[in-house]
Amino acid sequence: MRKESPLLRWLRWIVAVAAVLLVGFVIGWFARPTSSHVQGDGTSSQYLRKFLDEMKASNIREHLRKFTRLPHLAGTKQNLVYAEQIREEWLSFGLDSVELVPYDVLLSYPNKSQPNYISIVDQLGNEVFNTSLAEPVPDGYEGVADIIPPYSAFSPKGQPEGELVYVNYGRTEDFVQLKREMGINVTGKIVIVRYGKIFRGNKVKNAMLAGAKGIIMFSDPADYSAVGVQPYPDGWNLPGGGAQRGNVLNLNGAGDPLTPGYPAKEYTYRSNLEDGVGLPKIPVHPIGYHDAMHLLKNMGGRLPPNNWKGALNVSYSIGPGFTDTFRTQKVRMNIHTNNQVTRIYNVIGRIRGAQEPDRYVILGGHRDAWVFGAIDPMSGAAVVHETVRSAGKLLSNGGCWRPRRTIIFASWDAEEFGLLGSTEWAEDNAKLLQERAVAYINADSAIEGMYTLRVDCTPSLHTLVYDLTKQIASPEEGEEGVSLYDSWHKRDNWTSDRDAPRISKLGSGSDFEAYFIRLGIAAGRARYTKDRKTERYSSYPVYHSVYETFELVERFYDPTFRRLQAVAQVRGGLIFRLADSQLLPLDANEYAGSLRRYVLSIAERAEKHPEEMKMYRVTFDALFSAEENFTIAARDFHVRLQNLNRVRMVNDQLMYLERAFIDPLGLPGRPFYRHLIFAPSSHNKYAGESFPGIYDALFDIESSANQQQAWQEVKRQISIAAFTVHAAAMTLTQPA
Repeated sequence: MRKESPLLRWLRWIVAVAAVLLVGFVIGWFARPTSSHVQGDGTSSQYLRKFLDEMKASNIREHLRKFTRLPHLAGTKQNLVYAEQIREEWLSFGLDSVELVPYDVLLSYPNKSQPNYISIVDQLGNEVFNTSLAEPVPDGYEGVADIIPPYSAFSPKGQPEGELVYVNYGRTEDFVQLKREMGINVTGKIVIVRYGKIFRGNKVKNAMLAGAKGIIMFSDPADYSAVGVQPYPDGWNLPGGGAQRGNVLNLNGAGDPLTPGYPAKEYTYRSNLEDGVGLPKIPVHPIGYHDAMHLLKNMGGRLPPNNWKGALNVSYSIGPGFTDTFRTQKVRMNIHTNNQVTRIYNVIGRIRGAQEPDRYVILGGHRDAWVFGAIDPMSGAAVVHETVRSAGKLLSNGGCWRPRRTIIFASWDAEEFGLLGSTEWAEDNAKLLQERAVAYINADSAIEGMYTLRVDCTPSLHTLVYDLTKQIASPEEGEEGVSLYDSWHKRDNWTSDRDAPRISKLGSGSDFEAYFIRLGIAAGRARYTKDRKTERYSSYPVYHSVYETFELVERFYDPTFRRLQAVAQVRGGLIFRLADSQLLPLDANEYAGSLRRYVLSIAERAEKHPEEMKMYRVTFDALFSAEENFTIAARDFHVRLQNLNRVRMVNDQLMYLERAFIDPLGLPGRPFYRHLIFAPSSHNKYAGESFPGIYDALFDIESSANQQQAWQEVKRQISIAAFTVHAAAMTLTQPA
């Protein structure tokens, strides 16, 4: 038999390899995603299911237990210990990289040798009553060190003394009512307000503007107690000795008060403390409602309106000062809080994208807590931890899966001091994020109630949220086989004009702020919440107190940890779909529908003043026209998606849509709030308002001293909004 030549063997080998490659090419060509399946083929859906199913309630429980054993305030050793532990565990879970990123920011701590408190003093200056120096520590935590007493971070030092005036919630309208209807001037007085309704920093700002020289805040049972529930530890209500810690800054998105707009690195120029952004000028202090009763029970002056009365057994008389029997007594604040530049640490982990590594999907939540922080923020941190573990498990499964885009996981520091860690990182990476960030999903507290899901997000994420929640099981007992979507829909329907669960606008008060409101990155958040129709208390009762313990969550909020598991699946599912879908699952039509509702709402607000609108020739015609143009552009854009052949191009249009609503000049007086469709009201940082520039211009406009100037500002804000919406519509049009 003739022996085959080496040359012939090589030719046969080359032909065989070529044939294999050709077959592979043909298979790949006919298996490529068509336009009708461009949002994710079956393989992607299969991995999503594995990713969601890998998240275990039992693991979330253990993560929460682990991270709530000790207090871990920002800037403390224990918070750094947790950061290092998270870094090591994220690496062990399989992330491609994890790093600690430090910043040097202004923080604020009580003086250990001179505690803060409020006193009632007699005519000789003798203290006849002092408020508590600390909260009663819950059972099982008596020997724990470094439990910081209740205080208002960034309060200036001072010992002001004067008559007390009660001002309800300390809202703008409360101070207006006090002065206009009751004729009471708080200049030179100390005011006492109850927590709730608005951000505490807005209360302080309002008190400063009214001329007060100090402000005391307390948690009234009317606002921090659920009906029929016992105080902790027998229930989940706030005990009388509990008090809400918190910062009292008015940063308006500036980040570190000494380095506004720029990352607080070692080389960064810092302003003097007296020039720091948003720092209050009057002493501030929080107290529990037992102490508040002592201050309020002998108040003199007129009785308040009924809606100013809380649930304490006192008259809620307004003052100024006490009744005739105690007329010579005054209130003195003793505040010795120190502000100091302190190092903080973010933890940043990454999974590199396979096809589009230069596109980022971010899941971020903070780690620092006022004390144990079992709800805020560690319920969210435990969920992030399990999400990272699940992603790492999928990543290490034989190398079969890697997301299309890069996923960034973040454990932020110093959120409680004004969103400092997240804002500094956003400033540090602003150029990259503006070019590359697809979306930011916030991961603060994962549970604040026991009733149903709550989602706040930009309108372009609505469709994705609804689709995803249909794939997740309800965590509620007796709802086996029911989807989270159906459970949520039953409990929190939208309104009569929309048969879908309610999704709210984003306000502020958490780490999405810099990404959404300053940089224009699509953002959302999800958590389990209370029944907002019947449970009227603010936030949750033990908010920012020493009673946010692991036992609180395990005994009352989520004994099975299935609610936290459901939240983990929602948050995790959002980042998975945003990172792995070939076509970004963002919906411009949803944005158009929301814009229509927002324009109608703000126009109706202005039309409460028909005579002034006619006199000053104020019209919303240009804004309605711009909104109509946007609706047409969005509809045409989605029609073109049916015949898609340039995925990267349309993905960029979808990604940059949110950026189109950013005004580089910012809102009036708030240059770091740049989103013209969504931003907090200047009167309440927590509340998201649509068309905030117009909203603020209309706020209490009837009381403006110069009506013509006030209405000219309304006209100016309408024109800016109309231009911005029109420009956003153009970003969706077919490129020439």
